[in-house]
Amino acid sequence: MKLSYKLSIILLFSALVFSCSSDDNATDLTGNGTVHIEFDNSVAGDDLLLSTSSYTNSQNETLTINRLTYIVGNFRLTDENGTVFTYPKDEGYFIVNEETGNTEVALTNVPAGRYTSLTFGIGVDQEKYLQGAEGQGNLLTEAENTNMVWSWQAGYKFLNFEGTFTSPTITDATDFVIHMGSHGSSLDNYKETTLDLGSEALVSSDMNPIIHLVVDAGNILDGENKIALSEQAVIMISEEKSPQIATNASGMFTVDHVHNGSGESH
Repeated sequence: MKLSYKLSIILLFSALVFSCSSDDNATDLTGNGTVHIEFDNSVAGDDLLLSTSSYTNSQNETLTINRLTYIVGNFRLTDENGTVFTYPKDEGYFIVNEETGNTEVALTNVPAGRYTSLTFGIGVDQEKYLQGAEGQGNLLTEAENTNMVWSWQAGYKFLNFEGTFTSPTITDATDFVIHMGSHGSSLDNYKETTLDLGSEALVSSDMNPIIHLVVDAGNILDGENKIALSEQAVIMISEEKSPQIATNASGMFTVDHVHNGSGESH
């Protein structure tokens, strides 16, 4: 019995070593892959349902959100060794639009690696804007088609957040409009955020991970800075509040999970 027990232990240990060795071989990463980033828009811990559900913020205002659209770009992935892959700027701006369901970004031709953090910008940086209208590629046309630009001189809307609200002092549903941008080159509200992925995103010629981000729209007014709509319901070009909203918006992203595999939705 003792001999049998010892043999069982040895066989179990051998199986574990083989399993670990097999896993290591399975993640021997080469080639290029695609990193999918899902932006799961939510509010107060629930899925965002445009024009349907409502929530109450810390200012005791009850909001119904009718629109949430924002521009993301300048993606960078950092691997386990601290090496940074920068996605090409001219291909790297995307408009996330809850109305159309266009809420996934695909970064193609990413070098194989074990990536541990993700950095991206909210909006369009000055370097891109100063390339002029002719240097924007499809981004400007897409922004015009999705109400994400005022005019070329005024610049892009980095964030388009609209709906209605009531408060203890405003009992009839009242429209609110939050459009945040850099307004040409005079007021720069472009912000970046860096997120620890929590687990490695494995990229190779046959591994295309999905990074699932939860985006809390409530953070736009209720983040580091508290914005009361009852004080100002339309905020577009405000030297005081636009930078505060930009800071809030950069903090609305968190990593929910990373799914390593073929790249199918999870």
